[in-house]
Amino acid sequence: MTKVAVSGAAGRMGQTVCEAVEGAADLELSGRADPSLGVALAEVLGDADVVVDFSIPDTALANVEECLAAGVHVVVGTTGFDLDAARAAAAKWASANCFVAPNFAIGAVLMMVAAQTIAPHMPEAEIIELHHDKKLDAPSGTAARTAELIEAAGGHVHQPIHSVRLPGLVAHQEVIFGGAGQTLRVRHDSIDRHSFMPGVLLAARKVGELPDHFTVGLEKLL
Repeated sequence: MTKVAVSGAAGRMGQTVCEAVEGAADLELSGRADPSLGVALAEVLGDADVVVDFSIPDTALANVEECLAAGVHVVVGTTGFDLDAARAAAAKWASANCFVAPNFAIGAVLMMVAAQTIAPHMPEAEIIELHHDKKLDAPSGTAARTAELIEAAGGHVHQPIHSVRLPGLVAHQEVIFGGAGQTLRVRHDSIDRHSFMPGVLLAARKVGELPDHFTVGLEKLL
């Protein structure tokens, strides 16, 4: 039984993660950390094998460092923080693993893989990402990761990435490829936060088995 603590447990994603962990037969919810609950991350580390972090960009890196220093694996869904610094922290402590996913929805990961496959053949692309109005970072981590994958495959994403923040949205992204006389669109829509939970639980189960101390991208686990 893997013991999982949730950082950012009072947020919308955090609450959904807690429910998903409680519903999994092979996982145990060992703690809920959140400033609004009056529970610091340090208070839940002693009972956890894995921490799932859905906090805020300003605290995510410190949370990662605190988990790794304590020898606790960490799965990070928070976006908009310094990944290079997190990578350095994982190399420094080397006592636990850090896994970061810009998006935990399986369909979103497949969208990114499809975009990477298309890019060498239709290299001109634009990305439109749409999220709820409470999302703190723009562009989204998913959009930034998609652009990185497209460019690594030889494509080019026109700047800027278009970010939309409106009430009523959850998480949506469209990649538009253009060529002579044609366009190709790849789109993913998360209409409910439960769409992210299979990926979160997969990461919680597998983070301790990863060969590297720092890994980015849910596609690495599929």
